[in-house]
Amino acid sequence: MIGATMHAAGMDNVLLTRVDDRLVHGQVMTSWQKATGANKFMVVDDEVAANDLMKTVLKGVVPSNVKLGVFTVQKAVDRLVKGFKPTDKVIMLVKTPLTVLKLSDAGIDFDSLNIGGMGISGSRKTFYQNIACSDEEGDAMRKLIDRGCKITIQIVADDPKKDVAELLK
Repeated sequence: MIGATMHAAGMDNVLLTRVDDRLVHGQVMTSWQKATGANKFMVVDDEVAANDLMKTVLKGVVPSNVKLGVFTVQKAVDRLVKGFKPTDKVIMLVKTPLTVLKLSDAGIDFDSLNIGGMGISGSRKTFYQNIACSDEEGDAMRKLIDRGCKITIQIVADDPKKDVAELLK
């Protein structure tokens, strides 16, 4: 299904898709949850989904009024296709743009993507202030942009947006 997109019913409820290698942390809790009014966090990461300790840690840091689900990429696709309740307001969190590309390759259409935290590690090189990406992550973002996804860097909701397409030229 690579390249073909569908309207996944659940994407209507996703108010923000954010790349942040820390996933759930203070900035997400305070700034983004408040700005969006989200009542659900959807973490999509194959490794975290297989790690009971990490799932417990993440569930321990979300406010009691916010639900957290941790999904593999495939389970996330299934959930997004199935949809959410009309009252669900979702922030989707992933560690890397590679996960978003996998979701897109599976047919999920993304209008926008927020880059929050991508720290320098391994093969990642700085491309904007304290944001870094590997060549593979840069290629993934270029592919998403080519598919019509607007990618911006915005650490907290009050920050101005920086267009990633300009940075990846």
